[in-house]
Amino acid sequence: MNSKPGVSPLDSPNSYIGKTVPRPNAKRLVQGRGNFVDDLELPRMVHLAFCRSPYAHAEIASIDKREAEALAGVVRVLTMDDLKDYCTPWVGTLDHLKGIKSAEQWPLANGKAFWQGEPVAAVVATSRAIAEDAVELIEVEYVELTPITDMHTALAPETPVIHPELGDNLCFERKIDEGDVDKAFADAAYVAEETFTFNRHTGVTLEPRAIVCDYNPADEALTLHMSVQCPHMSKNLYAKHLGLNEDKVRVICNDVGGSFGIKIHTYSDEMAAGAIAVMLGRPVKFTADRLESFVTDIHARDHEVKAKMAFAADGEMLALDFEDITGVGPYSVYPRTSGIELNQVMNLTAGPYKHRNYRAHGQVVFLNKNVMCQYRGVGHPIAIAIGEHLMDEGARGLGLDPVEVRRKSFITDDQYPYTAPSGAIYERQSHIQCMDKLVEMMDYDGLRKQQAELREKGIYRGIGFASLIEVTNPSPAFYGVGGARIASQDGCTIRLDPTGGITCITGVTEQGQGTEAIIAQVAATAVGVQIEDVRVITGDTDIVPYGGGTWASRGAGIGGEAALQAGKALKENILKVAGVMLQAEPSTLDIQKGNIVDAGTDNERLPLSELGRVAYFRGDTLPHDLQPELVVTRHFVSKGYPFAFTNASHACYLEVDTDTGMVKLLKYWVMEDCGTVINPQLVAEQTRGGVVQGIGPALYEECLYSPEGQLLNGSLADYLVPMAAEMPDIIVGHMETPTKTSELGAKGVGEAGTAGAPAAIMNAINDALSPQKVKVAHMPFTPDKILRALGKI
Repeated sequence: MNSKPGVSPLDSPNSYIGKTVPRPNAKRLVQGRGNFVDDLELPRMVHLAFCRSPYAHAEIASIDKREAEALAGVVRVLTMDDLKDYCTPWVGTLDHLKGIKSAEQWPLANGKAFWQGEPVAAVVATSRAIAEDAVELIEVEYVELTPITDMHTALAPETPVIHPELGDNLCFERKIDEGDVDKAFADAAYVAEETFTFNRHTGVTLEPRAIVCDYNPADEALTLHMSVQCPHMSKNLYAKHLGLNEDKVRVICNDVGGSFGIKIHTYSDEMAAGAIAVMLGRPVKFTADRLESFVTDIHARDHEVKAKMAFAADGEMLALDFEDITGVGPYSVYPRTSGIELNQVMNLTAGPYKHRNYRAHGQVVFLNKNVMCQYRGVGHPIAIAIGEHLMDEGARGLGLDPVEVRRKSFITDDQYPYTAPSGAIYERQSHIQCMDKLVEMMDYDGLRKQQAELREKGIYRGIGFASLIEVTNPSPAFYGVGGARIASQDGCTIRLDPTGGITCITGVTEQGQGTEAIIAQVAATAVGVQIEDVRVITGDTDIVPYGGGTWASRGAGIGGEAALQAGKALKENILKVAGVMLQAEPSTLDIQKGNIVDAGTDNERLPLSELGRVAYFRGDTLPHDLQPELVVTRHFVSKGYPFAFTNASHACYLEVDTDTGMVKLLKYWVMEDCGTVINPQLVAEQTRGGVVQGIGPALYEECLYSPEGQLLNGSLADYLVPMAAEMPDIIVGHMETPTKTSELGAKGVGEAGTAGAPAAIMNAINDALSPQKVKVAHMPFTPDKILRALGKI
């Protein structure tokens, strides 16, 4: 097969798009040669440890640090009064979340502590061990205040206000009322109702949060080595609040041991590290240990929802009405806010369906618990669980098959582009096609037959479905319109090296999700080189183009498109030089496998290494009017639609032991449509990893608090996460509906697994329990909850 002039590089026979290739960084990581923040040691570096509040709500009457300061190896013991000249407070609000409010937050508690674990004092010492020993010597006198820990009473008139200057404990509120909801319910053949409880949980990243802050007073320059998802965002925030010139702040993000949204926020202890580095003029390291991670890493998904859905007799969904209240921490997290999760629930619930009658009311309230913000999926698991559980309940109440109820209610192909009653705009999805492929892949009829046979033997198995949409490729409509300096665009610089290989420098960061592989595949395809000859550089704000980094499943769709356009431009420039060297029209030439070839015949004319040699070292042999431009930068921002929505259909098959309440996951299937599939294995592994992260809150994970605001299970001895033994076989299929907002056509896939798994598992458990006429809707579905539903305890 020969290359042809004018053919898109995506259609080239040598394209890497749609192929599974190894991750470039895999060999280095499995050999233990990763470069993580905590590995870094700098001259004169000191270490931080924090004295944290043991109370959820208390005034700080006094801090006696004299004994700690006297300990050998202690450099300084600091309170907020010591840092006020070095750092300004921040407020987590966005202009487009109308009415959202929050109090000022400081690096250390400023007169009051507002959650258990809030840093009150910082110890700077020559080693982490000495710093921790000194923390034990700090004497803090607290005056306990009433902790506000119940979201249901947080807005009651008699409830104390956490921050009196705000007037009440309401952080954010939103209402939607579209269509004629009351009439739809009045005319309905069946109404499904449920109260859902989603318990808060957290990310439990393999590598905890870590930062090394290195301030050079001579240059007034700050270098931050961070385990972070968005280097340029961090660069801006540290410059702003430490009073530095942003151009003199550099963020370096090397290897990251997992992030999941945990590492896109401003943390008070990390900001304190920056302020202390500026104060002392020497490097400062802070790495959170696992115990403090549980009380300081953001939590997510603490919601209670009362919802109902109306159905016609044939199973078509007619209307949805729900109320959602969520309790966050004492502050809205900066800069993305603690209102986005609720906003996503409001935007996405029942997203796959064509109903026009929609009422929703959501409230975000402040509590004296750890702060809560965006975590992998950001509202999706809640939205999908609400809609998909009610779809199953509607099917059960009408005596219909849950697959057929969904098929009856899906947005049809001829309705796209479609504007949902929530205001979300969908370019095009493939819900019907994904569901058809899913039931075929799982042998749905065969499973139903097996299920019926086993029920006769007292074995209760369940099948659960979940159809979903996922927000990906966000435009400036997500954060930019709200005033946050969080880039929705991204850039890629590609350089032809003298060796004939190419170097790609991208603003998207590698967090373990495969960014380096994706960028390498796209760049190799666009330029026409072997993937082994591509080097990818990420994560250093002094080197990479300005970009948004990694969040909201944007790396392939936005970063990949920038790489594609940069690669195409570089190829054009290369062919101009080749045309002169070969005395041929550039349009008659192509690049394949690192060689200049005749387009149409692929006859090799010149290796790129020779072109590179001439261009870089013997430019005197080229015409005077030809200046080779072998470095190209291109940027891309999503336009036309606020988001590119991925869609998927999930199915879960499990068994419930009605004597013990234990749930055993038997098999799981996903039919995923993320537009153009760049690397099938990475899509499948992102999906599988996401599903496992959804299994956690469905069956195991929850941050349990006492009425006094004390986290009761803040260690891995008590906080359960799914391990290898709990993971079923997860079968992933691919559907491709490319977005037309980019040439690459890629959408994201990083959060769809996490988004759909809790709903599918909940529906499968309730399907298994249906002969007993009971159901559960309080996550996680632990054995005691199932046995209580069955009336056995």
